[in-house]
Amino acid sequence: MKKKLSVLAVASIFAAGSAFASGYRIPEQSIDSTAKAGANIASATNADATYFNPANMSWIDEGWLTELDLTYIRLASISYDDVRSPFFSGSTEDENFLLPTFFVVSPNYNNFRFGLSLTAPFGLAKRWNDPYPATFAKKFSLQVFELNPTVSYKFNQYVSVAGGARMLMAKAIARNGGVVNPAAGIAVDRDLEGNWEIDWGYNLALSVKPTQESNLSITYRSNVDLGLTGDATLSTNFPAPFVFKSDGNVTLPAPGVLSLSGSYTWDKLTVELTWDRTFWSEYEALDIKYADPLLQPVLASVFGPPVPKNWDDTDAFRIGVSYEFNEMFTGMAGFGIDNNPVPSQNLSFELPDTDALLFAIGGRYKVSEQMELGLSFLYDYKDDRTVTNGTVNGKFTDAAAILVTGGLSYKF
Repeated sequence: MKKKLSVLAVASIFAAGSAFASGYRIPEQSIDSTAKAGANIASATNADATYFNPANMSWIDEGWLTELDLTYIRLASISYDDVRSPFFSGSTEDENFLLPTFFVVSPNYNNFRFGLSLTAPFGLAKRWNDPYPATFAKKFSLQVFELNPTVSYKFNQYVSVAGGARMLMAKAIARNGGVVNPAAGIAVDRDLEGNWEIDWGYNLALSVKPTQESNLSITYRSNVDLGLTGDATLSTNFPAPFVFKSDGNVTLPAPGVLSLSGSYTWDKLTVELTWDRTFWSEYEALDIKYADPLLQPVLASVFGPPVPKNWDDTDAFRIGVSYEFNEMFTGMAGFGIDNNPVPSQNLSFELPDTDALLFAIGGRYKVSEQMELGLSFLYDYKDDRTVTNGTVNGKFTDAAAILVTGGLSYKF
């Protein structure tokens, strides 16, 4: 099915995650997932299982399990060097964010367990201040929070299934504009102030334990079309100053994700291998929509025509390990390879995405029988990327991201 994105350089939306993961997805949402570079599906054994693999709720410790985390994300400045002229070059600003997450799992009720998570699976921001890049993505912020109630059922000691409802709450602010014809001095500007909107999806999970030491899991999170709305303001100075105001709307996909994962435990060591596919092909075109007709010739020619995107589905490969050094401390580490969805012919400043390597480490310290403290670190290294198309003719460098997640787990 063809999906359309719209409103106010909505392409700028995709700048949100341009130095993090593929597209604008944020896979790591907890202490363990950050420490294991996202390889936290089959081996999920704490309260965050309600989000990453709710079928595993059947296998984890009995009683009420809770976890409250806070993740600091830093996106490094991206540099762009244009081969045509230094006038087209530029760099983004550094971005810093704090994202809270929360997880809770209930006790067992006749082989049923219930869970609830609050996460931020998509979003972030990007700002280009230099004249040419700012024409395409001057400023954007996208906030997406997900409330995900889940339920699992254990058929026997070997098989557990689970499902849940996804409630995604999203809001966006975007701005772009500049001189589009230097010879004639023609400038344009576009501004969107978004509102909070709610959309729904679902998730499913299956866990199979052939032996006590092993776990094979499959999870699926459905695509959710985020229906963003807001007030759009467009302006130009040619042939005379003109301002266009209208309600605007955008359908932005929060793409589906399929994960296949297996883990095995040797005494105190657990290893997980995970493959996940993100279905970015939902994003095929940028098609701007306004409640009122856009009749001004300059604005209509710059902001009106649909823009092809044709993103590709992406694969990520992750490995995570955890080791119980003693009764008090468990160490974790992870590595991942994450591909990017943006084809070179359609890449622009909205998302100068590249393939990434993920390096992670972390640990949990047991304060008491009920309480654990955790801290984890992830470094997202992005490849440089050289692109030549109708908008870009140069090289993007220095993209990277750092995540630090700290939190507290408590058992009742």
